[in-house]
Amino acid sequence: MVNLGIDGLASGLDTTSIIANLMKIEARPQDLLKTQLTDTQAKAAAYRAVNTRLDAVRSAAEALTTAGLAAARSASSSSSTVTASASAAAATGATVRFDVVSLATAHTVVLGQDFTSTTAPLPSPSVPAFPIEVRSTDGTKVGRIALPANASLLDAVSAVNASSYGLNATIIQVEPGHYRLQVSAKETGAANAFTITQDDGSGSTQVALDDVAVVVQGGDAELDLGLGDGTRARSATNTFTDLVPGTSITVSKKESGVTVSVGTDNSAVTAKVKALVDAANGALSAIKVYSTSTAGTTKATLQGDSTLVRLSGELLSTISSAVGGGSASSIGLQLSKDGTISFDPAVFSATLAKDPATVARLVSGTAASTVGGVTTPAVTGIAGAFAALARAASDPSTGSLTMLASGRDTLADTLQDRIDALDIRLDARRAALTKQFTTLETALGTIKNQSAWLSSQIGQLYSPNKSS
Repeated sequence: MVNLGIDGLASGLDTTSIIANLMKIEARPQDLLKTQLTDTQAKAAAYRAVNTRLDAVRSAAEALTTAGLAAARSASSSSSTVTASASAAAATGATVRFDVVSLATAHTVVLGQDFTSTTAPLPSPSVPAFPIEVRSTDGTKVGRIALPANASLLDAVSAVNASSYGLNATIIQVEPGHYRLQVSAKETGAANAFTITQDDGSGSTQVALDDVAVVVQGGDAELDLGLGDGTRARSATNTFTDLVPGTSITVSKKESGVTVSVGTDNSAVTAKVKALVDAANGALSAIKVYSTSTAGTTKATLQGDSTLVRLSGELLSTISSAVGGGSASSIGLQLSKDGTISFDPAVFSATLAKDPATVARLVSGTAASTVGGVTTPAVTGIAGAFAALARAASDPSTGSLTMLASGRDTLADTLQDRIDALDIRLDARRAALTKQFTTLETALGTIKNQSAWLSSQIGQLYSPNKSS
């Protein structure tokens, strides 16, 4: 909207300033609404920031439930040449002993034809004459490789490597000026062994190439499990998956008397507990920032908010309360003077190694059980208590923080609607004031013109030079 300047056209008044000051008074209710909107939006953002921290607590706590704790597995090997890893599916205490009888190899052959150039056209029909056929060891045709006319040994290598038959070709210089063609399987294992036959061009006759030397026979890796009946575990690679359920074992050398055992990954459990403590301290820090003002600073966004105060207390009481007759301090968890949770990894690791059952009870809790007609109630561990507390606060539908943030969003929308409505009213009021002052200036201008005309007429009536 374009405002035309009408300052002092007749009255000499600063009309623009007068209208602006009047509009400031008119806009005071809207200014209060804008301040309220800013405060409401800040509170919604604060609730969401704390909610994010509480959700991190939930995630870290759920990783330490009974299932999460049980999933922490490690596999150890008695040999430096055998590596092993375990997944959550591996059973603690599982052990396997074996001898590494053989390693997986990739089938490799060298063609006997000697070449004096890698770039000159291949002699035909001398070996290796192309096209050739690749067959598996049982005679099944794998594929056919063809070359254009006047192809060189380098072209032959490119053709083999570009084929989809799982082969790698290499030129071997046996002595200066003398070359052989080597072909290897890309993958190890007996199933990937192959033979090469010469195609006579008709596609119906294959002639075995007698001077093809097998340099390495493709074979599987084998483990003798000592079963006494000759049974061996085999793998096309040097990795055995699920030899023991949930484990992966990789061998790199023939060796006897290797033992692989599955146990609890204590370092992983310790790291998960530390992650939970860090998440809880992060939530406590966020609650303090948004609910408590410090000296010399502006008032906290959620100063004294009862929900945040309650959450802070519940987070801390989770550590201070006894769990099934045990104390969190016995596994390195305790409250600090500054209102945070401290964690001693050394104490936790030592207790876990010495008494894993107690650690599991304190951290993950126990399920209800009935023995001899006597029911023992379930015990909620520290992780379970943290998880329940965090879910109650951050659940997407019913969480207390989620609902508080949503309520502020609704209020913000209402305030914005009222502000928008006042914009329309204020624009109309400004237009009315501008019109009123314009009318005033116009009227004053008319009066001034009339006054000047009357003065002129009167002056002419009393002029001494006027003829009678």
